[in-house]
Amino acid sequence: MVNQFLTLIIIHVPRVAGSLLIIISFWIAVSLLRKLIRRLSTTSNLSLDALKLLEQTFISTVWIIGIVTALGTLGIDVSALIAGLGLTGFAVGLALKDILSNLVSGALILIYRPFRRRDRICVGNFEGTVIDIDLRYTTLQGEGKTILIPNSYLFTNTICIIEDSGVKIITKIY
Repeated sequence: MVNQFLTLIIIHVPRVAGSLLIIISFWIAVSLLRKLIRRLSTTSNLSLDALKLLEQTFISTVWIIGIVTALGTLGIDVSALIAGLGLTGFAVGLALKDILSNLVSGALILIYRPFRRRDRICVGNFEGTVIDIDLRYTTLQGEGKTILIPNSYLFTNTICIIEDSGVKIITKIY
């Protein structure tokens, strides 16, 4: 009984050690990636919101790859896990299609910056001064009212930026 237990430990120690080394290496990679993105924030023209989104996306992706790699090193069959993640992602994507559309549109608006805070814009029947841009909505301050416009609406419709000297029309953001 004791010999079997010692044999199991001897067999599994290299796998556990390898998995721990993989997790530690991915942890170091995440730390370096975070420093790189923060350094990029001082030298690029991207907004802080867009850089924060990029940082969260890259770090989450690296962690998922690291965890799946470590589980595979332990001897766990990760093919079913990866297939399950794919199917789950597909189902969630269909269920949250509109929300994801707003998130992607918001990210592209933050990256391309067709308008900025304090710009006066007109989109469809909505007109006002931009007071906030986040991943789901752009907030306009109109005449006595606050308007929340879904970013997918902004992304698919013509945007008019009202300037003191005239109107600048943006037909496509990308």
